[in-house]
Amino acid sequence: MRTIRMIIGECSIWLSFHKIDRCIFSALLLLTVVSCGKDKDYTIGLEDGKSTLIKDLAGDTDAAMGEGTEGKEQRPFFMFLFRFKDQKQIWVKTKADSAQWLKTKDWDIAFTGPYNSEIYVNNSQHEYNPGYGGQANNTAVVLLRQAYQSVTVAPSDEEFNKSEVNKIGWAATDGSDGWFRYSLSTHIMQALPNRTYAIRLPDGKYAKLQLINAYKGNPAAVTNLNWPAPYYTFKYYVQQDGSKDLNTNTL
Repeated sequence: MRTIRMIIGECSIWLSFHKIDRCIFSALLLLTVVSCGKDKDYTIGLEDGKSTLIKDLAGDTDAAMGEGTEGKEQRPFFMFLFRFKDQKQIWVKTKADSAQWLKTKDWDIAFTGPYNSEIYVNNSQHEYNPGYGGQANNTAVVLLRQAYQSVTVAPSDEEFNKSEVNKIGWAATDGSDGWFRYSLSTHIMQALPNRTYAIRLPDGKYAKLQLINAYKGNPAAVTNLNWPAPYYTFKYYVQQDGSKDLNTNTL
């Protein structure tokens, strides 16, 4: 009951500020990330021999949205940046960090918001993007409603140029650009299938990205109320020759 009260308290904080979409992760330690069913083994098929698979990349595990979470402090979650070419994780905790990194081309995606669940591609044109006003002035992201392995070619530059996708977070509706669904009735966070993000990177290369899980160990089901989070599992592929070839199938 104490855990439930804590979660309700956290949700109330966000609801009072009309930010229900950011309440979703207050129940994260109670939930399971599922795509097609609780019995699916999410470790099968992630490696394809060409993509880069990131397992259990720790987010800001010391923050909490409400009071009373043992071992954590109530505060906003620190943002971190990620660079595809060398898998570098860059924390942004201070004004000095922001000044050093945000307006450069030295990062590709940013994990922001509650439980680092809101993802941005480095972009200088979108007002609320962490890279706003910086150097990444030709980047873009397109949601492809296809399985990751089915995406073999990046969209045309015309499609990238007209894309309005910016933040990749909670998919509140079927038409949303987000990567997960959350049910207020069942309190289950569900990673959506067939959501692959094609990206035109700051260096002009093309990539594809799949966000897979936010729990440590990439579990098919959470069996412990204290399951550690956020620990991100995701995979991506960057075409190094500058072409739009994103085929990661080895057969």
